[in-house]
This record gives sequence, structure tokens and C-alpha cells, in this order.
Amino acid sequence: MSNPLGLENQKLQIETPAIPRPPKRSRDYQQISIYKDVNPLDWEDWHWQLKHRIRTKEELSQIIKLTPEEEKGIDKARGRLAMAITPYWASLIDAEDPNCPIRRQSVPVSAEFSIAPHEMADPCAEDRDSPAPHLVHRYPDRVLLLATEHCAMYCRHCTRRRLVGEHETKEENPLTRFDAAIEYIKANRKIRDVLISGGDPLILEDEELESLVQKIRAISHVEFLRIGTRIPVTLPQRVTEKLADMLKKYSPIWMSIHFNHPKEITKRCKLACDMLSESGIPLGSQSVLLKGVNDRPYVMKRLVHDLLQIRVRPYYIYQCDPVRGTQHFRTPVAAGINIIEKLRGHTSGYAVPTYVIDGPGGGGKIPVGPNYILSQAKGKYVLRNYKGKIYTYLE
Repeated sequence: MSNPLGLENQKLQIETPAIPRPPKRSRDYQQISIYKDVNPLDWEDWHWQLKHRIRTKEELSQIIKLTPEEEKGIDKARGRLAMAITPYWASLIDAEDPNCPIRRQSVPVSAEFSIAPHEMADPCAEDRDSPAPHLVHRYPDRVLLLATEHCAMYCRHCTRRRLVGEHETKEENPLTRFDAAIEYIKANRKIRDVLISGGDPLILEDEELESLVQKIRAISHVEFLRIGTRIPVTLPQRVTEKLADMLKKYSPIWMSIHFNHPKEITKRCKLACDMLSESGIPLGSQSVLLKGVNDRPYVMKRLVHDLLQIRVRPYYIYQCDPVRGTQHFRTPVAAGINIIEKLRGHTSGYAVPTYVIDGPGGGGKIPVGPNYILSQAKGKYVLRNYKGKIYTYLE
């Protein structure tokens, strides 16, 4: 059977999928022997993808040649943020290269268990700013609603690793789980913007997600509704026509998608993004600056250009938060500033995201970038442009 991922059709029909063809671009998909006999209908079923996630060292060793550091990391990764990799994501991994950006984001390594002195379990102080279960209220006019603790694939740099993962949790009634959060939003008329995140809210079944969206949309003073997700990247099969049509009913909904590397933008990912865009959902990208993954300006430039081609606007680059077990991913702040320096003026303005540091301890997003104001006096600014040339602006 040919590769089940190289779909050429531009509109996904789950009932009668197109006969898959081998990919022409090396960054699309790899043929993996353990999946060669999988029925294309199964491969396109997001529930099948979740059920067959790779969770053990034995399973992963059939796909890639594990390093000693990876073996130790997998052995230690238990409970919260245990390893879970979708077959789709596994098909993007370079089996021979431990530095593969897809591999580094998904396979635990022993460095995760080396904790730096300044690292914290909750660097953004979300627990402190939680006035109701599942809700974070930091900024005056907007709140974050954590809809689930689960994701399709667990990123090794996860900021919410204290909450997220395949662990036992107290059972909650899905019909009343968010009642306190909804009542808090209703009672605070200054709240005009709600971001649904997690975990990953698209891991919820359509009906459960719609119930939550419907309740928020019914609040008269909520103007802006967003969904934060990585599923179009890690499990694009989840984005179905049924899901897109459901979300369209509650327009306007905006979506922030977590992209980190150009290799993540496959034909299958593009198809998922197309379905969302064509349902009237504006898409933005949020990337985390990761050492050895996307900290080179040419990599980030390729990423932002490829994002624009699939109608995703680069929105934020985050400095990797000082969350416990992530020091091997963090770069100097200068690396992020250098990336912005190499983008601003050298490419389209739409391709230039904002580089931010989430102030440790709950300071919120603080924009950081090159300094273009060289001096200022009363009514006079001395500026430099992207080429380093000096200009004076008089007020």
C-alpha cells in the first residue's frame, strides 16, 4: 500500500478518501513499516490515531534508533507528561537523526530531569490568578479557560507540564464542569475576550466542545472568542468538515495554532488549515523559541513564509518559559532579538511576529525586540532602519 498520508485532494472526504500517493516533498511523510498495512480509512480517523499513539520505548524503537539519552528519558517519563506520539507525527520523525526537530519536541530525554535553580512548576503563576476552576484571569478584559488536561501529543517543552498529561484525575461531570468559570465570566462585564486552551480543546468531542463554545457565546459582553490548539499540527485528521461547520456557527472564532518548525507544515496540515480558513476562522501561529529546533534566523524565516502560504499569520514567538525540566531547550534572549532583526525589513510585515517573554511570576507577555530608537530629545528622534542607516524624525 502506498503512503497513507500524501493526500492530493484539497477537500477531505472522510467517507470516501482519495487514493493516497507517495509524497513528492521530502519534508512531508516517511514510510514506516509498522504502518504500511494500515487501512487509509483508519489512518484518517482521528480516534484511531489517538488509540494507536506511541507510548512505550518498545513501540518507539520499532520506528527510530533510540539514543541512550532518549531511552533514559522515556523510562523516567511517567504520569504527567508521559510520552504520547501520534502515528501521524511519528511519520515525520527522522529515524536516524537525534537532532531532528520533530523528534526533539516529542521524545523525552534524560535532560528533562535535570532541574535548574531558577525553574518553576508554574512560571506564569496561572494557579495564583485562577478565580474559578479551569479559569485564569490576569489581564483586565480577557480570561483563559483551560478546557482539558489532555493533548494529542505531549510536547517536551510544555509550559503546563504540571497539569497536562495522561494521568489519573478526579472524575467531573462534563455537563457542570465549567459552570463556575462561566458564572465568573458572566458576572464580570469587563471580560470581552475568552481564550479556550488546555491541554488542547480540540481533543474534545464535537458535542462537548460545542456545548462549551455555546455557553460562552451566550454571554452578551464576550466579543472575542479564541481557541488555542496544536492539533492541526500533531493530529490534523481531527479537523473534519463536521468540526469546521460546527465552529462556523459561532463565528467569529479565531484560532491560535502552535507551530515551531517548517517540517510541521505538511500537505495534511495544510488541508486541515484550509478547512478552518474556509469556514471563516482567522488563523494565527504561536511559536516557542527552542534551542536546536528553530533558533536559527533562516529556520524561523522559512517557517513564517510557509505559514503565510497556508493562510496562518505569524503572531508570537515566545521565549521558552523557565518551567521545570526545560533548560536544554532555552536560548539566550539575544537569539530571539536576532531573529526579529533578521526578519523586520527583510521580509513582509505580515511575516514578522512579536517576540515576547512571559514575565516569570505572572508578569504577562512582555514584547522584546531590537532597539530602533538611538536617542530622543524634545521633539527629536534619532532612528535606525533595518539596514543600519540613521534617520532623524522631528515632531
